[in-house]
Amino acid sequence: MKIQNHIAGRWCDAATGDRFPVVDPADDSRIAEVPDSRADDARAAVDAAHAAFPGWRAVPAKQRAAMLKRWNDLILRDQDRLGALISQEQGKPLAEGRAEVAYAASYVEWFAEEATRINGEVIPAPVQGRRMLALREPVGVVAAITPWNFPAAMIARKIAPALAAGCTVVAKPAEDTPLTSLALVDLAVEAGLPPGVLNIVCASRERTPEVVDVWLADDRVRKITFTGSTPVGKHLARESASTLKKLSLELGGNAPFIVFDDADVDAAVEGLMAAKFRNGGQTCVCPNRVFAQHGIHDRFVEKLAARVAALKVGPATRADSQIGPMINARAVDKIERHVMDAVERGALIAAGGRRIRDDVAAGPNYFAPTVLTNATTAMLLWHEETFGPVVPIFRFKTEDEVVAAANDTPFGLAAYFYTRDFARAWRVADALESGIVGLNEGAIAAEAAPFGGVKESGYGREGSTHGLEDYLHIKYVCQGGLS
Repeated sequence: MKIQNHIAGRWCDAATGDRFPVVDPADDSRIAEVPDSRADDARAAVDAAHAAFPGWRAVPAKQRAAMLKRWNDLILRDQDRLGALISQEQGKPLAEGRAEVAYAASYVEWFAEEATRINGEVIPAPVQGRRMLALREPVGVVAAITPWNFPAAMIARKIAPALAAGCTVVAKPAEDTPLTSLALVDLAVEAGLPPGVLNIVCASRERTPEVVDVWLADDRVRKITFTGSTPVGKHLARESASTLKKLSLELGGNAPFIVFDDADVDAAVEGLMAAKFRNGGQTCVCPNRVFAQHGIHDRFVEKLAARVAALKVGPATRADSQIGPMINARAVDKIERHVMDAVERGALIAAGGRRIRDDVAAGPNYFAPTVLTNATTAMLLWHEETFGPVVPIFRFKTEDEVVAAANDTPFGLAAYFYTRDFARAWRVADALESGIVGLNEGAIAAEAAPFGGVKESGYGREGSTHGLEDYLHIKYVCQGGLS
């Protein structure tokens, strides 16, 4: 277990020597302490990345790809260890922890292969004696700021394309889950990354603004990539404007999940279970508002409530756990507030609806998987992302009505719908204001697919060839005198 910053090729403490604890959300016990970095540490990381950039961008793409492939192999070699570490510091069940490691590695492998496909263009010249070229080049130093809910996948999804493109990186993992990120950096070093190419600093919730503000103000940092809340994303966009940094922002969501009368109801239930309850509902693309058409509403609710009530809640140390603890007390408080508000405004509890503290889920951060019926737009969970295992179900009658309701949000990250009507499938897919659409599918993420949102869910894409473009800029070269 690595418990220090990594700057300029060496593991080190914060300049002040300050540290903060990392706790297991299953019981709030202390796992380790990591550096509580400040401005000097953030600046040192940029110094190292800036110094390493000329050498790293000059490394042939095939060699950069080979290092990334070694990193991928090492991640998969340590899948069990990394999966257990994710489960310990983040709380998700062990099976999900191991699956996340494989998911993270898939991005490293994908971008290793894409590194050798960064091609330029020869543009037909309008006059004789001229050669016109469009070259793709790395943007420079990249600052990556990652969330706590997928501590391996999110950092891999940002760092792998940056390194593949020839950029160097400074990273700050979420204060709740830094240990997995530090472990991945350690494996990248083992894979052969030169000193200064990949630097990581930890910081507590209180010190994070100090660290990030250094990177925002430093004109040597040419790109910010961030996954997190919309208010923080807006702050990053404002504060980076003075140096006109390139930005990738994957922000909040309020995903609709629509089940039409002509849908395969059993498939819709399975799709919702996969989309909603992964990581205990703590994902940016999990459905937050579920719409069931009038004709299948009762049947859908009955089948879903039975599945949800059967979910096993407990710590990752129990092999049969399907829902782990929420990340911290603030998360549980928000979930409870949303459920209480909904019930006060007329919602009915079809499953769950309460905190859990028993012999199995003995810690303070557990909430029962919940299904609410009779949900309305007056409830908090209509307007705010719950980020927990709560399914509110809204009844609807017509296609136009539900599309308007689905789009009635400032967010547009993911949307899902189930139908067997071919024409409706394309009408609704076109009409939904969302960067990602799952059509008869609940598991939508893949390394080869572009991941990102529209409206206040941000801009830029991660994964796919489009994700690599976000770490490159285009240089136009015009050579004359050739005739």
